[in-house]
Amino acid sequence: MASPSSSSSSPSRKALSKIACSRLQKELAEWQVSPPAGFKHRVTDNLQRWVIDVAGAPGTLYTGETYKLQVDFPEHYPMEAPQVIFLHPAPMHPHIYSNGHICLDILYDSWSPAMTVSSICISILSMLSSSPAKQRPADNDRYVRNCRNGRSPKETRWWFHDDTV
Repeated sequence: MASPSSSSSSPSRKALSKIACSRLQKELAEWQVSPPAGFKHRVTDNLQRWVIDVAGAPGTLYTGETYKLQVDFPEHYPMEAPQVIFLHPAPMHPHIYSNGHICLDILYDSWSPAMTVSSICISILSMLSSSPAKQRPADNDRYVRNCRNGRSPKETRWWFHDDTV
């Protein structure tokens, strides 16, 4: 569940630091050699924003479905978590809001600089794969209504209370 903070301004996007550029170039090179199963990076010339195709895992509710993740990297990545959202249409899942925001602790409070884009993707696919039902979070309508004007999910105070899906 989510509680949007009172701030409504979107964070300004600053250029990546040298450390962030170096790290992302390394992750991209590793991805090109060995991408995580079920994911495809859509190559662009923008290192700061990745768009990734996500294929639903076989034998799950999402088998045969494909979604798009957008990953925006902050100036101080990997010391700061990237912003990760699903582009429209977002999958129906108890922890994914209809605006694409994802309630997953590693994207916020539990972020570690040791994590990579690949590890984020694997965690998201695991979350999708474990879902017993396609449904929106109970507070979806209220949350989405309060997130208008481009509010970042990183401005939300997330309440991580259900790790069963």
